[in-house]
Amino acid sequence: MEFITPAFVSSLLAIVAIDLVLAGDNAIVIGLAARNLPREHQRKAIIWGTVGAIIIRAIATVAVVGLLKIPGLLFIGGLLLLWIAYKLIVEEKEHDIKPEKNVMAAIRTIVIADAVMGIDNVLAVAGAAHGSFLLVVLGLLISVPIVVWGSTLFIRLVERFPIILYLGAGVIAWTAGSMVTHEPYLKGGIAGTPVLGWLVPAVFTVGVILLGRSKKQAALKASFRKDFEKEEK
Repeated sequence: MEFITPAFVSSLLAIVAIDLVLAGDNAIVIGLAARNLPREHQRKAIIWGTVGAIIIRAIATVAVVGLLKIPGLLFIGGLLLLWIAYKLIVEEKEHDIKPEKNVMAAIRTIVIADAVMGIDNVLAVAGAAHGSFLLVVLGLLISVPIVVWGSTLFIRLVERFPIILYLGAGVIAWTAGSMVTHEPYLKGGIAGTPVLGWLVPAVFTVGVILLGRSKKQAALKASFRKDFEKEEK
């Protein structure tokens, strides 16, 4: 992939969008792990914990980029990513991270928690990078500082404008569809038909958003019904 082409820029924007949407929880983890430290040590823990997390995530993403070149795994990865996009819309996440009382413990907690929670992020970015290590690194360098230092603002924006979450899920679903259409086993089929190369990602994207929205609305109605029944009793 040549540098600064429309394909490169669109892939980079997709990676940044994926990082921002999926890394919100990781930013919360960073804040939780460091919240009991003295103020003068919080910044140090956050910076070094984030540096460690970036290094591990970059290595893991590059490894997954290599694995996705194995025939069959691109298709499987695409389906897994489709599920991740759906869960992003419907799942309510809880964060049970113990605050640490010293810098090294906080850094360790941040790195380990990010590695565990960042699996979906790694897969999504690897799929959007199309084998480019440069895209992976640039995406991380752009998005991680935004997430770390602007996490509170970003989370508030998502809460105030839920459409951001749907757009993020749509980007991930489109990436999933693109991964499926580039599966080597499907050459001559989906991969060999230009129209399907656009149609499959579009169907994935629309399907995830509609199903996710329907599921979320059903859950909200069920929650309201329970609350109403409790009040009547």
